[in-house]
Amino acid sequence: MLLSLISLDDSEITIVTDAVRQWCSERKFDIDSIEGRRAITLAVDLIQTKTPHEKLFAELSTQMDSN
Repeated sequence: MLLSLISLDDSEITIVTDAVRQWCSERKFDIDSIEGRRAITLAVDLIQTKTPHEKLFAELSTQMDSN
């Protein structure tokens, strides 16, 4: 999990962790659960593919909830 965050700068790490924590909280998942780890991986991928920061949570939710 932490290895995927290494490639991000501090502000991106904050954006990713905030989005994932919110997603996990709303769905009653622990961030260390399988779903939480999948959300972190996806959020990092979304940030690295230049998803606008303000749309990260919405895009994360859309993609995670469709699986």
